Amino acid sequence: MSVEDNPALANALRETLRTQRKALADDYAATPNAALYLAEHARLVDGILARLWRHMDFSPEPTLAAVGGFGRGELYPGSDVDLLVLLPFVPNAALREKLARLVSLFWDIGLEVGHSVRTIGECLEEAAGDITIQTALLEGRYLTGNAALHADFQARFACRLDPRAFLTAKQLEQEERHQRYQDTPYSLEPNCKESPGGLRDLQNILWIAKAGGYGANWQELKARQLISHDDYIQLQQCEDMLQNLRIRLHLLTGRREDKLLFDHQESLAGVMGVVSPDARRPSEVLMQTYYRNAKRVTQLNAIFLQNIAAELIPAACAAPRPLNARFRILGDVLDLTRIKVFEEQPGAILESFQLLQTHPELRGMSARTLRALWYARVLVTPEFRQDPENRRRFLSLFQGERGIVHAFRRMNQHDILGNYLPAFGKIVGQMQHDLFHAYTVDQHILQVLRNLRRFAVEEFAHEYPYCSRLHNAFARPWTLYVAALFHDIAKGRGGDHSLLGMEDAREFCAGHGVAREDAELIVWLVGAHLHMSQVAQKEDITNPEVVAAFARKVGDTRRLTALYLLTVADIRGTGPKVWNSWKAKLLEDLYRLTLRYLETGAPVPPQGIIQERQAGAMSLLRYFALSDTVHERLWKQFDTVYFLRHTAEEIAWHTRSLHYRTNIDKPVVKARVYPGGGLQVMAYLKDGPDLFLRMAAFFTRAGYSIADAKLHTTRHGYALDSFILLDVADNASDRDMIAFIESELSLRLSADAPAEAPARGRLSRQVRHFPIAPEVHIHPDERGDQQVLSLTAVDRPGLLYHIAAVLVRHHIAINAARISTLGERVEDTFLISGAALKKRGPRLKLEQDLLDVLSLSEDRGR
Repeated sequence: MSVEDNPALANALRETLRTQRKALADDYAATPNAALYLAEHARLVDGILARLWRHMDFSPEPTLAAVGGFGRGELYPGSDVDLLVLLPFVPNAALREKLARLVSLFWDIGLEVGHSVRTIGECLEEAAGDITIQTALLEGRYLTGNAALHADFQARFACRLDPRAFLTAKQLEQEERHQRYQDTPYSLEPNCKESPGGLRDLQNILWIAKAGGYGANWQELKARQLISHDDYIQLQQCEDMLQNLRIRLHLLTGRREDKLLFDHQESLAGVMGVVSPDARRPSEVLMQTYYRNAKRVTQLNAIFLQNIAAELIPAACAAPRPLNARFRILGDVLDLTRIKVFEEQPGAILESFQLLQTHPELRGMSARTLRALWYARVLVTPEFRQDPENRRRFLSLFQGERGIVHAFRRMNQHDILGNYLPAFGKIVGQMQHDLFHAYTVDQHILQVLRNLRRFAVEEFAHEYPYCSRLHNAFARPWTLYVAALFHDIAKGRGGDHSLLGMEDAREFCAGHGVAREDAELIVWLVGAHLHMSQVAQKEDITNPEVVAAFARKVGDTRRLTALYLLTVADIRGTGPKVWNSWKAKLLEDLYRLTLRYLETGAPVPPQGIIQERQAGAMSLLRYFALSDTVHERLWKQFDTVYFLRHTAEEIAWHTRSLHYRTNIDKPVVKARVYPGGGLQVMAYLKDGPDLFLRMAAFFTRAGYSIADAKLHTTRHGYALDSFILLDVADNASDRDMIAFIESELSLRLSADAPAEAPARGRLSRQVRHFPIAPEVHIHPDERGDQQVLSLTAVDRPGLLYHIAAVLVRHHIAINAARISTLGERVEDTFLISGAALKKRGPRLKLEQDLLDVLSLSEDRGR
C-alpha cells in the first residue's frame, strides 16, 4: 500500500517528526550534549525515511543512502537531509514518477531534503571531476533498500578515489574558502561552519584522513597514532564548542543559520548561560571564547593536515641540514632536532621565530615543531619573561630585516605572544563595538604592524609613496613597531586606554633595555596615537593657530614623522570602510604644515599667510593667461578669514570662476575632481538662512556625503560655499557626475524651493545592536568669536540634513563644517554663530533638539 492510499500514515509521520524534534530540543536545552543530539536527530530521521520507503513498496533493486553531513550520522536542527537514491539501472517512467512522489512526501511531512537519483556509473562519472561530490559520497551511509548494491558502489568508489589528489583538492578548496572569509576567523560576524576556525576546518581533517584510510573519527586517528591523547581531547573540545554553538543558533533562529550575526549574539549568550565576569556584555565574552576556539582549530588543522600530507605524499629524502644543536632544516620547514628541545631549553621558543626571520627559504615549521610549540606555551612563565636572553630575543624580533609581521602573527597564533605579554593576552579575541573597527583588538594591532611594515617593503611603495619615503628615512623604525603593538593593548580595562597603554609600554621599555630616547618616543606615541587623527579630521588645519598648537604638542620632527606613520597605519587597520583618500590628504596636509612650522621654528603671522596665499593664487592665475588685475573686484569682497581658510589653489579656482560675475542673480555652481578623492563643489549666490540645509539635502539625494564644508559670506552679501564630497552610492565616476551636479544644483538653488528631505534608509545590524550614546558639545573657539559644535552619533542616511534643519530652526549660521565618518560612527564639527548661543535657555534647547535628532529610535531606523 502506498502512502497516498494511507494519508493517516503521512499525518502520523508528520506529527511524530514534529513532536520528537521538540522532545530532542527540550532534552538538549535541559542537558546540552551536542554529539547526542546530532546522533539522535539523525536516528529519528533514519527511521522515518525507512518507514516511508517500505510503504512506497519499491522493488528490491533501488537503495536509499544518506550522504554529506547526514551520512556522518549527524543532523543539525536546520540542516538539509542529503539523500542519494542509488539505482542498478536507468529508471523507467514509472520508477521516476514513484521517486518523485516519494520526494514530495518527504517535504510534505516536514523534511527538507537535498536528493539525487543516480546509477553507480553516473555517480562515479560525476564524482571524478567534482571534489564536492566526492566529499559527499565519501560519507555515504546505507539507510534501506538494496544493501548489496550500496556495498558494491562503496567498493567501486573507494577503488577509484585517489587519496593524494583528494588531499590536494581539499587543501585548495580550503584555501579558497578561507579567502572568501578574508583569511581570518576574527571578523565580528563569523560563520561558525565555513569561516577559518569553523567546523569545516575540523571536518576537512577527517575527510582527508578517511580518504587516506587512516580513520573516520578522532578515536580512530588516535588509534593510528596520527594524533596524541592530548590532541584527541582538544579536538573533541573544539568540535563540541562549535557543534553546540551551531545547534543553539539553528534552534534560536528556527532555520539553518550559521553566521553569528549581531542580531543573535546576545540571545545566544543568554541561552548558553554565558555570564560576564566584568563590565563586558555576555555576548562579548561568548565571542572571545569563540575566537580563541577558532584560533585553536586553525592550529590543529595546520598541524594535522601537514601530518597527513607527510604520510600520503612523503617528501624526497633530502638529508636534514642542521642549524644548531636545537634546530635543523627539513626540506623547506624548520624542525626540532629532538622533540623535547623546548622542554629542556625554553629560550628556544623565541629562537624558533628568530630563525624563521633570518632564513627566508623556510616557509614555516614542521608539524611536530608546531605541536611542540603549542604545548610549550605554558613554559612562558614570569621567570621566562625575566630572563635577559629571552628579553633580548623578543626585542630583536622587532628589529629584523624581514618576517616581522609573520613572527608576531605566528606567536599570537600559538599563544606565545599573549603569554609573554600578559596584557596582550587579555585582548586576544576581544571584540570592539565602536562601530568602525572591523576586527578584534589583537587582530587590529597586528594589522597596524603589517601596515607599517608595508611602508618598508619596496614592492608596496606605490601604495603610499610619501609614507614609504618617510619610513625608509626614519632611523630605528623598530620603535614604530613596538608602539604599534602597545597602542591599543589596554583596551577594555576601563579608563583611557592610551594612558594605560603608556604605562605598559614604559614598563616594557625599561625591562628590555630600550635606550632612553627610543623609550620616550615609544611611550609618547602610545599616549598620543589618536591626536593627529582628531586634529586632522575635526579641526580647521588651514588655521595657523591650529597647526601651531599641534606642533607644540608634537615637539620635534622625529615625533611628528613617527606619529604620522602610525596614524596612517592605524586608521587603515580599523576596517575597509574607514580609510579613504580624503583622510589621507588631510593627514598629509597636516604633516606638511606642521613640519614647516617645526623647521622654521616660529609660526607665520596671519598677515604673512594671507600675502603668501594671495601670491600663490596670482601665480596660478597667470598660468591661465589672466591679467594681474583680474582678481581685484572679487577680492575686495573677501575678508581675512576667507584667505586664512582657503588654500592658494582654492582661491585661484574661485577667482577664475567668479571674477567676471561678482554681482549676479543666478547661482554659479562649479565642480571638479578633488585631488584627495571625490569631488570639490563650489556654490556662489545670494546668501540665505537655509542654504547649507538645501545643499546638504541635494548632495545626500545624489548619493554623496559631505566630508568638508567651508561656508563664507562676502562683504556684499553673497555666499561662497565650498564642499568636499565623497561618493557613498557607487555613482558613475566622479568626473561623469560633474555636469549633473553643476546643472541640477544650479536649478534647485535658482528655484529657491524648500529643501527636500532625503529618503530614509535602513540602519546596519551593528548599529541596531550596539548603539552609542549621542553627544553634543558647544564651546567657544580659540578666539572666542564663534562657537564650536561637536557631535558624536551613529551614522544614518540623511543625518546631516536633520542636523542642519535643527540649526536653521534656531537661526544658527554654519560657517564651517568638518564631517568625519568612522565606519558607522560620525564625529562632526561645526563652526557656528547666532544669537541663541549667547543665552543659556535657547542654547540648552538647541542642545536638546540636536540630541533628539541624533538619538536612534526604532521609527527613525526603519
